[in-house]
Amino acid sequence: MKALLIVNPISGTSSTAKQAAINAAKHMLPQAGIELDIAYTEGRGHATELAARAARAKVPIIIAAGGDGTVNETAQGLVFTNSTMGILPCGSGNGLARHLAIPMKPEKAVEVIIRGREEKIDYCTANDEAFFCTFGMGFDAAVSDRFASRPDRRGLRNYVRAAIEVFLSYKRQEYEIITPNGKFHDKAFIVACCNASQYGNDTFIAPWASVTDGMIDVTILKSRTWLGHLISGAQTMLGSLSESGRVAHLRAPEVVIKRRPGPSHLDGEVASLGEEIHVKCLNQALKVFTPGEMKVKPFWRRR
Repeated sequence: MKALLIVNPISGTSSTAKQAAINAAKHMLPQAGIELDIAYTEGRGHATELAARAARAKVPIIIAAGGDGTVNETAQGLVFTNSTMGILPCGSGNGLARHLAIPMKPEKAVEVIIRGREEKIDYCTANDEAFFCTFGMGFDAAVSDRFASRPDRRGLRNYVRAAIEVFLSYKRQEYEIITPNGKFHDKAFIVACCNASQYGNDTFIAPWASVTDGMIDVTILKSRTWLGHLISGAQTMLGSLSESGRVAHLRAPEVVIKRRPGPSHLDGEVASLGEEIHVKCLNQALKVFTPGEMKVKPFWRRR
C-alpha cells in the first residue's frame, strides 16, 4: 500500500514539531507495510494540486502535515475521491484535527492512520470556496485579517495580541441570515458558519456541531457590550457556549447571508467574498482516518 505525505514547510509554529511528524511517518508507516513518498508544497494551492494528482493515480492514503490551511488545501484535492486523508497536526490551531480527536503527538497521530479507521465527513462552501471547520464574519474575521498583516503570522500569542488590538475598536455589523427553517436580521459581533465545533486550539464556537450530519451550524454572537463579548469569549474557551440572549443558533444544509462589505475567513485564512454569500454543506464528501469525533473539552484539557 502506498501513501503520500504532503508537507507545508512554512506552516505552523515549530519546525522541530514538523520534523518530528515527518520522522514518525518515515519510521512507523514502512514498518506497517505502507510505502511512503513525501512532497513539499511550494506555494498557495500546491497541496490541492498534489493531493488531486495522487488521488487520480489511485494512491490510497494522502497525509497532510501542517496547519489548518494545509489540511484545507489537501482535503480540497480529495473530496469525492477514493483516497483517504490522514492528518499530522503541525499548526498553531489544528481545528479539524482536534475536532476529530486526532492526537497532537506525532507518533499517536501516525497510529491513527495505521489503525485505518475511516470516516466520511462533510465539508462546506461559501460562494464555492471550501472550508472544513469554520467560515466566519465579523470580529473573528477582522482578527484574522489583522493577524495576517502581522510580520510574524504564527502562534497563539500573536493571535491573542491581534484579537486584543481589534477588540478595542470593533463595532458590531448588521447581517441578514436566511435558512429554510429560520432567519436572523440584526447586528452581531460574530457570525460563524461551522462544519466542525471549533476554530482551533480547543476554542469552541459551535460545541454542538458535527462533521457528519450534513448541516451547517450558524453561531451568532449578538452581545452588545464589552462585558457580553468577554463572557461569550470565555464560554468558547470553556466549551460551554449555548443559546441565550447573547447567542443565537441556526442550523440548516444551506444558508444565505447578506451583509456590508468586510473581511471573512475560511478555516482561518482571510477571504473576500462580497456582500451576499451562499453557504452549502456537502454531506460525506471526504474520507478521513480518525479515532472518532471528540467530546468537547475546555482548553486546559488539551491532549
